[in-house]
Amino acid sequence: MKKLIIIVVFFFLPFGKGWGEACSAQNKKIDSLLTLLKTDKPDTTKVKHLNALGWALMNQNPDTAIILGNQALDIITPIPSLEFPSAKKEIGGLRVRALRAQTLGNLGNYYEFKGDYLNALRYSLKALQIYEELKNKKGIGSSLSEIGNVYSDQGDYPKALDYDFKTLKIEEELGDKNGIADALGNMGIVYDKQMEYQKALDYYFKALKLKEELQDKNGIETNFGNIGTVFYEQKDYLKALDYFFKAMELAKEFGDKSGILANIGNIGTVYYEQKNYPKALDCYSKALHIAEELGDKIGIAVNFANLGELFTKTGKFKEAEQYLKRAIVIDYSIGSLDYLRQTEECLSRLYDTTGRFKEAIIHFKKSISLKDTIFSQENKKQLIRKEMNYEFDKKEAATKAEHDKDMAVAEAEKKKQKIIIWSVIGGLLLVIVFSSFVFRSLRITRKQKNIIELQKNEVSHQKEIVQKQKEKIVDSITYAQRIQQSILMEESEIQNFLPQCFIYFQPKDIVSGDFYWCSKTDDKIIIAAVDCTGHGVPGAFMSMIGNTLLNQIVNEKHITKPSEILHYLNLGVYEALHQQKEGALSADGMDIALCCIDYKNNRLQFAGQNPLYVLSDGKIEVIKGDIYGIGGDGWMAKLENPREKVFANHVIPIKKDMSIYIFSDGYMDQFGGSDRKKFGSKKFKELLLNIHVLNMQKQKELMANAHAEWKGKTVQIDDVLVIGVRL
Repeated sequence: MKKLIIIVVFFFLPFGKGWGEACSAQNKKIDSLLTLLKTDKPDTTKVKHLNALGWALMNQNPDTAIILGNQALDIITPIPSLEFPSAKKEIGGLRVRALRAQTLGNLGNYYEFKGDYLNALRYSLKALQIYEELKNKKGIGSSLSEIGNVYSDQGDYPKALDYDFKTLKIEEELGDKNGIADALGNMGIVYDKQMEYQKALDYYFKALKLKEELQDKNGIETNFGNIGTVFYEQKDYLKALDYFFKAMELAKEFGDKSGILANIGNIGTVYYEQKNYPKALDCYSKALHIAEELGDKIGIAVNFANLGELFTKTGKFKEAEQYLKRAIVIDYSIGSLDYLRQTEECLSRLYDTTGRFKEAIIHFKKSISLKDTIFSQENKKQLIRKEMNYEFDKKEAATKAEHDKDMAVAEAEKKKQKIIIWSVIGGLLLVIVFSSFVFRSLRITRKQKNIIELQKNEVSHQKEIVQKQKEKIVDSITYAQRIQQSILMEESEIQNFLPQCFIYFQPKDIVSGDFYWCSKTDDKIIIAAVDCTGHGVPGAFMSMIGNTLLNQIVNEKHITKPSEILHYLNLGVYEALHQQKEGALSADGMDIALCCIDYKNNRLQFAGQNPLYVLSDGKIEVIKGDIYGIGGDGWMAKLENPREKVFANHVIPIKKDMSIYIFSDGYMDQFGGSDRKKFGSKKFKELLLNIHVLNMQKQKELMANAHAEWKGKTVQIDDVLVIGVRL
C-alpha cells in the first residue's frame, strides 16, 4: 500500500544568500524591517525591505508574503525617472531591473509554496527573462531551479530534470557550493518520485555532504527528511524514523514551520505502516493544523488524504470519504498529478473496502491513468537522455577548455608582435585624432543640446498620452459600474419582500466580482450572496453571467429549491464558459450561499458552498455548505460529469426573531489590526453575536465601522458582501 509522504524541495534565494543563513537571522530582522518600512519612501530601498520581509515571512505566513511582494512590484514597476527620485542614476542600468527580477522571483517562490503553480510559473518565467537579459548567472540559476520545482510538484519529471541540470551547470560555473547542493537535492527528488531510489539516495547524500561542509542547518534538515522518505519507500522504517526525527529536531531549532509540517506528517506515515494508529492520528492532526496555519495547499491535501486512509483502515468510513474527497478537490485545483494519483488510489481502496465496487473501479481507473502519465517509459527515457546530455556536455566543455588553453598561448605570442607594430602606428594616429576631436566636440555639444530638448518634449508628450489612456480606461470601467449597479436591486427594493434586512456591499475596485440577488416567486423569497472568481473587471463579467442565469432559473423556470437552483446554475456556467470542450482550461466559477424563505410553510431552505450563519436565542449555528462551488473545475470537467454533481439541501424551521447571515469571504479575509492578520471567522462570529439583537440598519452601520477600523490604512484585498435578514 502506497502512503502519501511529503518531500521537501530546495529553494534558491536570489543573489546567492544562503537559505540557512536567512532562516537563522529572519526572526531578528522582522521587527527592524517593520520599523524601517514605516518611514521608507516609495523607492528602491523600500522594495528591498519589502522583499526581505516577505522572504522572512514565507514559511510563517505566505499570504502576507504575497501581499508584500505585490506591494514591492507596484513600486518597482513604474519608470524609475518618474517614480524614484533617489534612483535617477540607475535609469536603464542593472540595479533597478535586477531588483524587479528579484521581486518577481520571490513571488514565484511564494506561490509555489502555496501550491498555486500557474502563478508560480508566470512570475518565475518573467524573472528568468530579466536575468537572462542582464546576463545575471546567479539570478538565472535561482529562476531555473524554481521552475524545475514547479514542474516536479506537477509530476512533469522530464521537464523538472531538464531545468535541474541547467541549474547545476550554472552553479558549477559559478563555483557556488550552496547552489550545487540545492540543485543535487532537487534532482534527488525527481528520481525519488520516479521510484529510482538508489539514484535518489546518491544525489541526496552528495547534497548533504556539501550542506554539512557549509554548516547550513536548514539544508541539512531538508536532506535528512528527504533521505528518510527513500528509506520509508524501501520499507526500512527504523532508518526512516531516525532521519525524520533528526530533521524534526533541526526544524524546531530554527523555527522552520514548513520543515516541522513535513517531518511530523512523515513520522505519522511511518507509524501508520507500523500499525501504531493512535500515534499516526496524532501526527497527521498536528501536521494538518500547521498546514492550515501556513495556507500550504499541498500540506493540507496530503494530510487530508492520510487521515482518510487512516480512517479507512480503522473503520471510520464516513470520515474517510469526507477527508479523501476534500484532498482530491485540492489536488485538482493545484494540478499535482502525483498526489492526485495517490489520493485516487486511497479512495478506490475505501470504496472497495465498503463494497461500493462500481465507484472503486472508477477511481482505480483514474489512478492508473494518472500513473501511466507520470511513470511512462517515454518519461524514463527522457530522464536518462537528460542525464547523458549533461555528462556529455560536461566532458565536451573540459576538452574545449584544454584546447582553448593551448590556443591562448599561441595567440599571446602573435599579440606581442602586433602590439609593437600597432604602438608606432597608434602614436601617429593619436596626434591626428586629438586635433580633429577638439573641432568635432564643439559640433557634437550643439547637437546634444538640441537632442536633449527634443527628448524632453517627447517625454512630456508620452506622459500626456498615458494620462489620456488612463482616463479613457477609468471612464470605461466607471460606465461598466453603472451597468453592473443597474442589474443589482436596491436595498430598499429587497426590503419590500424582507422589511428587516441589510446589504453591506463594498467592492474592492470600481466594479465587483461579488454580487447579491433576490426575487419573490410562488410565495417564496430567494436571496443569494455570490462570490465570483477574481474581482474587478474579470469578476464583474462573471457576476453578469451569474445574475442572468439566476433570473432564468428562478424567474422564468420557477425553480425554488436551493439545491436544484445550484444544479442548474452549475450547468449554466459550464455551458457558458465551454468548460468541457477539448483544450478548455477555464477554471472560473463562483462560490454561493443561497436561501429560500418559505413563510407559508414556516421553513428556510439553504444550499451553497459558503456557509449560512443562523442566530437565535443568543446562539450561533453554522450550516456548512458543500466542498465544491459552481463551475470552475477547469480540466477536471473532462473527468467528472457536471450533471451528476449533487448539492445538499438543508431545511431549517423558522423561529421567532431568528436572524440569518450569508456572505462572501472578503470580510473575513481582510488583513488589518496591529498584527496585520486576517479578520477571521472567529472575530466575525463574535461581531454578529454582539450586534444581532439591534435593528438591521444599525447592524449594517456597526459592521461597516468594524471593517474600516480593522482595515485601517491596509489595502482592501477583495470584494466584501454581507447580507443579514431577521425572519
